[in-house]
Amino acid sequence: MQDVLAVVTVVVVGLMVGVEFAVAVFVNPILDRLPNDGGVEARSDGARVLGRVMPFWYIGSVVLGAVWSTLAWGDAGASLVAAGAVLLVVSVVMSILLLVPINSRVATWSQEGVPADWKQQVGRWDRFHYVRVGVIVLAFTLFAVALV
Repeated sequence: MQDVLAVVTVVVVGLMVGVEFAVAVFVNPILDRLPNDGGVEARSDGARVLGRVMPFWYIGSVVLGAVWSTLAWGDAGASLVAAGAVLLVVSVVMSILLLVPINSRVATWSQEGVPADWKQQVGRWDRFHYVRVGVIVLAFTLFAVALV
């Protein structure tokens, strides 16, 4: 049972890392290069869609990591799993405190209605997101090493 949970956790967290990495490194930079601020509506739509999905994915990942950590307690690699779970909690706290407030504003934007400082707001979101991606990559790495 614990082995199955470990594999499911690594897969779920790995897929989340892949999505967040792709957003940070590929999707948002591409959207930012669209002419005439064409990426505004795409970012707004992305904020709405991913804003509905990602909370479940993040919380689910934390729960999987916490359960795996509890079941593995005392085993080799348990400290790696616990550290990975703690990092996922950090990523959730970062999200709630830093990213969600900006994301909630972005989700309401359209080409006709963006604030004058919208580029600064998405730039700030991107910087926080890069840090969050680093945190979840590290959590994923700890989980993967613990699995081996």
